[in-house]
Amino acid sequence: MIAWGTLAAFILFGEAWLADLASMAKSTALLFWLFVVILWCAFGVVEQADHLSELLGEPLGTLVLTLSIVTVEVALIAAVMLDSHAGPSLGRDTMFAVLMIVLNGVVGLALLLGGLRHGEQSYNLQGAVAYLAIIVPLSVIALILPSFILSTSDGTLTKTQSFFFSLFTILLYGVFLAVQTIRNRNFFVESLAVAAIKPKDNLRKHDRSSLGKIGRHALLLIIMILPIVLLAEQLAKLLDHGIAVLKAPPAMGGVLIALIIFTPEAMSALRAALGNQLQRAVNLCLGAVSSTIGLTVPAILVIGLITGQPVVLGLAPASIVLLAVTLVLCTITFCGPPTTILEGAVHLVLFFVYIVLIFSP
Repeated sequence: MIAWGTLAAFILFGEAWLADLASMAKSTALLFWLFVVILWCAFGVVEQADHLSELLGEPLGTLVLTLSIVTVEVALIAAVMLDSHAGPSLGRDTMFAVLMIVLNGVVGLALLLGGLRHGEQSYNLQGAVAYLAIIVPLSVIALILPSFILSTSDGTLTKTQSFFFSLFTILLYGVFLAVQTIRNRNFFVESLAVAAIKPKDNLRKHDRSSLGKIGRHALLLIIMILPIVLLAEQLAKLLDHGIAVLKAPPAMGGVLIALIIFTPEAMSALRAALGNQLQRAVNLCLGAVSSTIGLTVPAILVIGLITGQPVVLGLAPASIVLLAVTLVLCTITFCGPPTTILEGAVHLVLFFVYIVLIFSP
């Protein structure tokens, strides 16, 4: 009710409110109001997706959650791209922020806290390898390769490259979804539970009451997502104004969007790690990254092609090095024995390096 009330208020009075942002107190209050409401809605999205996760089982439940979060991400990025002076690089900054926050910040904290409480934690190695098999190449194609393409010199792609890279990305992510939801669902559940679970029979176990609950939570999920999508344009204007007034680094826009998107899901991942459910934490973290790269890149490239607006994807040299080290570290972390606090500490160090580079590039 608060979210839809906020939406109604901005539909009726938002144009007048945003027409004059000279007052620092007024612009700050509006930005804080929208940020809190949208973040609150994001928590609601995660709550409903968690209920669906319990009803649908893994990995369908986690897939619903990650796809819901990506919908919010694309809506926010599209709104800021179309309404912000920092638009051309915002998609790149947001995706890079998601990768650093999730793969280093959240993963590091989850492994550290889980290791402190439980010592060593295990996960399904096949599932982690499947995630990394698409995260590594898609991250390189989306964020590193554009910096070295000869056709352009500013980290952008040509129209031909944008079309085919988007097509290849969607096809590869589609193959991954087929593996995750149909052919090899047992890769994404706890190893000890694989023998007792027959994923293909999962949906058959739902009685009429369960199907009703699924429908109710799916409806509530949509009701939670819509205010975020519809308020994204107003948030974009306020973010752009705030960054300009405070002379903050342009990348802060992407960081704030990433925080809105992933904070609720990060809390779910941390709770899972503390509860010795590392497989769910892996599904949440690596699933969010794979869906971000697999769906956000094509979305922002299509927006650029339709509007004629340039889309900068290539990272700066320092960021390329940090991303490469992160991908190598994730491969080491999730392709070996049970995790300990050591892996968590290393990931957190890389996250802190990323934070420093934002303010002191």
